Amino acid sequence: MSEGKDMSFMGHIGELRGHLIRCIIAIAIGAFIVGFNIEWIMDQVFFGPVRNDFPTFKVINSLSRQFSGVDAMVLPDDFPVRVQKLYQQFNVMMSVSFLGGVVLAFPYIVWELWRFISPALRPQEKNNSLMLINSVWILFLTGILCGYYLILPFAINFAVLFKISDIIEPLYDLSDYTALFFQIVLGMGIVFLFPVIVYFLTTIGILTPKFLRTYRRHAIVLIMVIAAVITPADVISMMMAAIPLLILFEFSIGLSARTYRRIQKAEITAKKAD
Repeated sequence: MSEGKDMSFMGHIGELRGHLIRCIIAIAIGAFIVGFNIEWIMDQVFFGPVRNDFPTFKVINSLSRQFSGVDAMVLPDDFPVRVQKLYQQFNVMMSVSFLGGVVLAFPYIVWELWRFISPALRPQEKNNSLMLINSVWILFLTGILCGYYLILPFAINFAVLFKISDIIEPLYDLSDYTALFFQIVLGMGIVFLFPVIVYFLTTIGILTPKFLRTYRRHAIVLIMVIAAVITPADVISMMMAAIPLLILFEFSIGLSARTYRRIQKAEITAKKAD
C-alpha cells in the first residue's frame, strides 16, 4: 500500500488480496510442517496431556509429595483411543495440520495485517498500533499455552478418573478427544485477546475504565459462563480456566485506565494548542 490514503478503493482491495494470499501461503506452509511431522506431534504434543510424565502432572505431583507424601494426579498407564469411521484418522490429521498451521503462522498473519493498515496511520498511531499488533500474537499464544498446560490436563484427569461403575471399560473416541483439545486450547487463545478488544474500544471512546469497574460483578458472572463453555464444565477445569480470565480482566481494567488517561491528556494538549 505504497500510496496510502491516495490509493483508490479498488487499489485497496487489490492490496488486501495480496496480503490475504500471503497469509494463506503462510498457513499452508505451517500446515505442511505440521503434517510432515504429524506422527511425532500426535504422540508427543497432541496426546502429551494423557501421560503421567506431562510437565503439569510432574509439577503438581512433586508439590503434592512435599506436602502430603502422595501424588495428587495419576492417570492410568493406558489411554485406549478408538476409531469408528473409515476416514476419521485422515480427518483428524487434516484438522491438526490446518489448525497447527494457523497457530504457527499467526504472528506472520498479524504482521501482514499491520502492514496493510500502517500506511494510513500517523507516526504516533503507527507506534501505538505496532505495540497493539505485537500484543495480539503474544496474548493469543499465551492463551494457547495456558489452555494446553493449565486447563487441558485437569479436564483430562477429571474425565479419565471419573467413574460411575467398575463394569464400564473406558474406550475414548478420537474425534471426541480432538474436539476437547481444540475447544480448550484454541478457546483460551481467542479469549486471551480480550485486552486488545478493551484497548480498541477505549481508544475509539466506546468503553471507559469506570464502566468496567462498575460492572465488575457482572463481568465475573460472564467469565464463569465463558469458562464453562471453554471447558467440559467440571468444577476443577472450569475454575482453572476462570482464574487466568479474572486476572486478564483486572489487567484489562488497568490497560483501559491508562489508555483513557492518555486520550484525555492528548485532548487537553490539543485544546491548549488551539
